[in-house]
Amino acid sequence: MSKTYKLLSAMVLIAMLVTACASATATPATTVAPSVPTTAPITAPTTAPTVAPTTAPTKAPTTAAATPTTAPTTAPTAVPPTPAPTAAGTIDCMGAKAGDQVTVMYQWTGNEEALFNNIIAPFVAACGVKIVANSTRDAAVLDTAAKSTPPDVLFWPTTAPLKLYTSQLQDLTKLGVDPANYADYWIKMGTMNGTLLMLPAKTDIKSIIWYSPAQFAANGYTVPTTLDQLNTLVEKMVTNSQVPWAMGFESGPATGWTGSDFIQDILLAQKGPDYVNGIIDGSIPYNDPGVLAAYQLYVKWASDAKYTVGGANGTVNTNFGDALLLPFSDPPQAMMVKQSGFAGSNIVAAYPNLKYGTDYAFFGFPGAQGLQGGADFMYTFSTSTATKALLGYITGPVGAANWAATGFALDPNKNASGKYIDPQLADMANILASTSGFTPDIGDTIGGTFGSAEWTAIVNSVQGKDIQTELNTVEAAQMSSLGK
Repeated sequence: MSKTYKLLSAMVLIAMLVTACASATATPATTVAPSVPTTAPITAPTTAPTVAPTTAPTKAPTTAAATPTTAPTTAPTAVPPTPAPTAAGTIDCMGAKAGDQVTVMYQWTGNEEALFNNIIAPFVAACGVKIVANSTRDAAVLDTAAKSTPPDVLFWPTTAPLKLYTSQLQDLTKLGVDPANYADYWIKMGTMNGTLLMLPAKTDIKSIIWYSPAQFAANGYTVPTTLDQLNTLVEKMVTNSQVPWAMGFESGPATGWTGSDFIQDILLAQKGPDYVNGIIDGSIPYNDPGVLAAYQLYVKWASDAKYTVGGANGTVNTNFGDALLLPFSDPPQAMMVKQSGFAGSNIVAAYPNLKYGTDYAFFGFPGAQGLQGGADFMYTFSTSTATKALLGYITGPVGAANWAATGFALDPNKNASGKYIDPQLADMANILASTSGFTPDIGDTIGGTFGSAEWTAIVNSVQGKDIQTELNTVEAAQMSSLGK
């Protein structure tokens, strides 16, 4: 490291420490933490979604500890940036100067916040820009800030700000962002009245099926790539006296959410992402024949002991966390389980000797014409030079490479491709790169009473109640929740 670079880093540190001492009530500045991801096993939600519109959760529904609803009041703790994983000279500061400030707001805390800090550390080190962060999950805190002193950059796990603050949001294409770095469906999603106001900073995918490559090889099975091939594989497993699926609904008041995820993936395979988005916006009623067809296939698998462990009773009463482990027990009790990306952490926690890629792995949901998942979207309220520099870094090739190497979920930036160190993230990134569409979780996005109504209908359908009658009830909740 050159003397000039060391001197610049020291000046940045001094400036940050002086600010810390000067304001005992300032929002904490971003601090840098280790880059090793440590995603913990996931637990279930406790209540149905009640707020609309939202996107799917970034991992799986969780019972996370309460997060701050107001800005912290302790003085900021400033630490020097960690050594940049890339050469500082590759980062374009776009005229930003040492001491310039960018305020950011996000929902990340703990390890997620630490990973983000690590991603932007090279930018901070190269440009000397001070990042002042506010972490909150309270939409009311965001709304208050937006109407008074909005953050320069907002990272938020819903598309709601796109409509709520349209007139305040700035055109990303004029702030160092190259739309060519993102798939067309992301550009379409983030454009209002012809102006690009939103892009995804990170995303997680749900449309995957976990299995044991060793077991598939031992039984002569190949990974299916179409829904018809999946059906054929399932029937072959049954013929071989093997149980194809492990399913588990039990999640307390949220029992049924795993079935909702599965059905949405079937819809993506049978009808595609435009159809799913039609359900979300209400242009397609939930009791449509297309939804009925998806339910019929799912109920066939989820209610019969030939197809899933324990039949209907096992599906409804097995905890989802227990179910996702069944294909990896010795001997395996099932051959496959459909679950989100977090399942890998749960599997290795239960079976630490299993090796990814040999003993457990996943493949994309066969035939899905788009993916189901969640995202944290990026917006800006500012046109400052420092803001432009930060956006340019995050959405450019250097930021993408650092994001992928850090392992903070998936970076939708095309420049992240091939840069992932974690093999599971690399495989998920390949699935994301090959898709032509992206849909948020239906229940989370519609909000209101829809989520609980959908979960109840899925449970009832698996237990033998008339599917069409159940869908009619959900359709009423769908239209009510959407105000139609």
